[in-house]
Amino acid sequence: MTRFASRRDSTHDLPRSPDGWAFFLDIDGTLIDIAPTPDAVVVPPGLPEALAALVVATGGAVAVLTGRDLDTVDRLFAPVRLPAGAVHGSLLRDARGTIIGDPPAAGLSAVRERLAAFVAAHPAALLEDKGTAVAVHFRADPGLGPAAEAAVGEAMAAAGEGLAVQPGKMVFEVRPAGADKGIALDTFMQSADFRGRRPIAVGDDLTDESMFRSALAHAGAAFRVGAPPEGRSSVAPTAFDSPAAVRSWISALVSPHS
Repeated sequence: MTRFASRRDSTHDLPRSPDGWAFFLDIDGTLIDIAPTPDAVVVPPGLPEALAALVVATGGAVAVLTGRDLDTVDRLFAPVRLPAGAVHGSLLRDARGTIIGDPPAAGLSAVRERLAAFVAAHPAALLEDKGTAVAVHFRADPGLGPAAEAAVGEAMAAAGEGLAVQPGKMVFEVRPAGADKGIALDTFMQSADFRGRRPIAVGDDLTDESMFRSALAHAGAAFRVGAPPEGRSSVAPTAFDSPAAVRSWISALVSPHS
């Protein structure tokens, strides 16, 4: 049985209707359960249709803000094509399908080569190439964390400008600098589909803190899925104990009987 959870009593602040809200949703660990590898995730039946219904209910004011690339977003939620801030907001697609983004940074090829060598030497690690970003996952062996962080740091030292390191759950990612989920949320809120609504951001990871802060700056709301990692704090209260609880909430939002 899924339920809402809270470190402090925040669940009463969750919208029970989509009216007046704009929704910004992380994918992995928020809409779908995290899997041992990025390709092993499963999108539960009915989730794409529920998101499509939320898009209709809000007049288009829904976007997924994710570290995933656009092709993967579309594959996961097919046949639904959602507005998205992909690769941590460095590539944006609006409700009409217009895509805004810069080409890969010049130093990314060198970073990719160095990190591929690290992964080749550590079979438990996994390299994820997103075109404009590259990530090293070590979920299969959490003890590789310090070595992966060092390898990313060494790769970055030789990369030049235009790139930044984004830590996450069992992953270090090298992504375009000057872009994050908070900036993506700000950009969407300036567009016609989102303007005049209050944003609500839902996520589970360190990468989501920038969109939490941005949503709050727009007089909106922010909620976590699960508590922050030990020793970390978050600007968002925990409102969901699992992605299944998030999915139940979205289904209730678009249900004619809610």
